[in-house]
Amino acid sequence: MQNHPYEPPEPPHTGSGEGDGRHGGGHGHSHGHSHGPAAPVSKHLRKVIAAILIPFATAVVVGLVVLWPGGAPSHERTGVGFDRQTQQATVTAVVEVSCESVNASGQTPPDDTSSGGNGSASRKANGTCKKATIRIDTGKDKGRTFTEIVQPDQSRQLHQGEKVVAAYEPSAPKDLQYSVTDVDRKFPMALLAGIFAIAVVAVGRLRGVMALIALAVSFLVLTLFILPAILQGANPLLVAVVGASAIMLIALYMCHGLSARTSVAVLGTLVSLVLIGLLGSEFIDWAVLTGNTDDNTGLIHGLYPSIDMSGLLLAGVIIGSLGVLDDVTVTQTSAVWELHEANPSMGWRGLYRAGIRIGRDHIASVVNTLVLAYAGAALPLLLLFSIAQSSVTTVANSELVAEEIVRTLVGSIGLVASVPVTTALAALVVSADRPGPGQETGRTADGRPATTRGGRGRRRKK
Repeated sequence: MQNHPYEPPEPPHTGSGEGDGRHGGGHGHSHGHSHGPAAPVSKHLRKVIAAILIPFATAVVVGLVVLWPGGAPSHERTGVGFDRQTQQATVTAVVEVSCESVNASGQTPPDDTSSGGNGSASRKANGTCKKATIRIDTGKDKGRTFTEIVQPDQSRQLHQGEKVVAAYEPSAPKDLQYSVTDVDRKFPMALLAGIFAIAVVAVGRLRGVMALIALAVSFLVLTLFILPAILQGANPLLVAVVGASAIMLIALYMCHGLSARTSVAVLGTLVSLVLIGLLGSEFIDWAVLTGNTDDNTGLIHGLYPSIDMSGLLLAGVIIGSLGVLDDVTVTQTSAVWELHEANPSMGWRGLYRAGIRIGRDHIASVVNTLVLAYAGAALPLLLLFSIAQSSVTTVANSELVAEEIVRTLVGSIGLVASVPVTTALAALVVSADRPGPGQETGRTADGRPATTRGGRGRRRKK
């Protein structure tokens, strides 16, 4: 069998966009957005795709309008965990003091204790603590100072000039109302984000700029729609489906252009999300996963008892799977389109077989990435079970770990299914296309138009 190059040669652009099978007829506006020069599909096929996607997009818009929150309900702050008022502050001075003088234990870390081990009394007498003075930089108490005692065994030590986050507890005595809760990491996080944006634009150019804009829009949908709507008591699953669909439509069309190829990727992503939703709903109920497994989810449930925590868990599974699904479906669709460009006479079975061979490599890498990502996030938890010498069965049966297992496996099944589903859809679309009179469907390996050969091949198959 003759080997065809993956990218067919680019014919000279005529300027009018006509007479070129990859730049004419209905796609002249998408030159800068597609992965490569894609053959235009016929008017008939565009109507079929539009008949599917337009009602879907309309339903998403209606869902956004109906579920759009009027503003997240306020609540009485508990002063626990993340539910505390905080202000930015600066450490202005740090002095060493005797732990005994400030009634601190003065316990030193294990590698610094003496072998004598005379108990906490000797550590209290000999330990050296730090007394830090912190100045509030924001809020109504700007300029106010308070002191914080830092013991030698604390994991976070304070240093002069360091930016920190101070939590405010109004019900406490005045000299104890503020306490340091964390380090202020805004600058290094913003710097890292800037480096990321520069790298994306430098490599992706216009495509990178569009990807960053799509990322910003996705974040806005998450913060302005999904989170407030859930807090207002809307069904988390319904909110996640509508929000994820909106993100999918905006991100895919913005990054890859308004084309039939992108539309096929959207359809493949949609089918896979439906499968993930059905599997997730079934197995979350079957495994009796409540979604209320740690202090943070417990606080959410305490503040907003009406929120369906198991539905929130399923919503997280759907949204978490969306990003990787986009990557898989766009890649598979592009692969099938390029295979068709290289050999327009190939039927849908041949396109599917060739595309699925590419997809198998993608499946192996993506599933491994997803599993390792979840395992990395749950590493401290797994370490605790290892310390307790728990068996694998005991670990897997605990709700904390079972949640991650269900989340990982449901998402992975959706990813695996997206490869054959998207590949089949793309193969059917490009092979069922009906070119109009004189419209080219692609080019042969030597760059010649393949209208006649490809058109006759498809007509014989019909």
